[in-house]
Amino acid sequence: MKRKATFGEALFPIVSMLILLGVGYGYLQLKAEPLLILASVLAAIIALRVGCTWEEMQEGIVEKIAKAMPASLILLTVGLLIGTWMAAGTIPMMIFYGIQLINPSYIVLTAFMVTALVSTFTGTSWGSVGTVGVAMIGIATGLGVSLPMTAGAIVAGSYFGDKLSPLSDTTNLAPIAAGSELYEHIRHMLYTTVPAFIISLVVYGVLGKNSVSNVANPEKIGIMLGTLDTIYNWHILLIIPVIIVLYGSVAKKPTVPIMLLSSGVAGLIAIIYQGFSINNVFTTMVSGFNVSMAQVEGFDPSAVIWEVTRLVNRGGIMSMMGTLLIAYCAFAFAGIVSKAGLLEVLLEKMQKKINSTGTLILSTVIACITMAVVTGSSYLSIIVPGELFAESYKKMKLHPKNLSRTLEDSGTVVVPLVPWSMAGVYMSSTLGVPVLEYAPWAILCYTGFITAIIYGFTGFGIAKIDEANHENKEHIQ
Repeated sequence: MKRKATFGEALFPIVSMLILLGVGYGYLQLKAEPLLILASVLAAIIALRVGCTWEEMQEGIVEKIAKAMPASLILLTVGLLIGTWMAAGTIPMMIFYGIQLINPSYIVLTAFMVTALVSTFTGTSWGSVGTVGVAMIGIATGLGVSLPMTAGAIVAGSYFGDKLSPLSDTTNLAPIAAGSELYEHIRHMLYTTVPAFIISLVVYGVLGKNSVSNVANPEKIGIMLGTLDTIYNWHILLIIPVIIVLYGSVAKKPTVPIMLLSSGVAGLIAIIYQGFSINNVFTTMVSGFNVSMAQVEGFDPSAVIWEVTRLVNRGGIMSMMGTLLIAYCAFAFAGIVSKAGLLEVLLEKMQKKINSTGTLILSTVIACITMAVVTGSSYLSIIVPGELFAESYKKMKLHPKNLSRTLEDSGTVVVPLVPWSMAGVYMSSTLGVPVLEYAPWAILCYTGFITAIIYGFTGFGIAKIDEANHENKEHIQ
């Protein structure tokens, strides 16, 4: 018969996973997949102790994978999308003109601003990274600017919009979980997001300028631009696949069909306008684009410098399979922990320590980050803490929008900093930079919850419910 786990039993698999990944993955550079499987085995032992059967654990794993299937389909489609955009010349054209137009001193700052703008209008972090993010990392590669810094700025910018846009699913989910209203939730998030945004601007502006010492020499840049100009024919039509994706995001059309449509149009452009064969385009969809596919008279693919191949030899469905593998290994752990009820035990224990607004905000932040690390899901890192802490905020006469803001500050934007999360593996595989390398530079993703904790203990920016007049009016301390 199933029983409630003790605090020690609940804590053991979580701590074990953090140690395995921290030492094994972070320090010893071991593959994350076997470490996650080992952590799952340890979690399964505890689950058996509390009375879970293997069938129940398996059911938990399947449930996690099923919930992640839409994201998995998007991931595979993005691989196909990047491959066809490379063949069509869509991304190479943005790189070609971007290298010539953008000052290397401001590439990091520009990457942050552009992705923040696109993600705000579209409401999708993944879409902005997979489109303009890929182009910006390509420009940074061409200019020789720090890729970890640029990738961090891209991720931070993409989650600015994911956090604030009314078109974002997590922006809508947080007030639902907390019991607040969408637009008051967005306005309240400005208290923590604006300072994080300003800090990001300053850091990217100052340190981005200092990174120009490693800029590629003009001769190499000239060779790169000349090679791209030889492989591709430039035309305004090459931007059509981007317009399709941006329109689909703004109009809230289904993501996968829109991306498939964009990929199909890009494939046609690659055949009709760039001169690639149907076989090459289909190969690009599966295995990614390769400069050897170019059949331009006088062009020798073997003579192409490494910097160019790094820019354009990418994409394809197969490029995302490693991403899915690590995600599914993480789902095994999350499914078992969930079925055994271990997280609930830890969060309940945490609630007993709450005695002030500061400790309540801090506990919410810790709970969200724990959920993000353990499950790798932005949805779970919002929903579960939201359900568990909603009553605590009411008892302390705090407006629900404090909770919804904290859920986003420490849930939505923290997930891409977790190497085994779907967001983390997507960002790293799409941008070609490991999570642990870009994470320190994704400044907006962690300064938000730090600001939230400071507000909690100082009382600034905390909305309260005035029950004296029974009108639920709130005021900001």
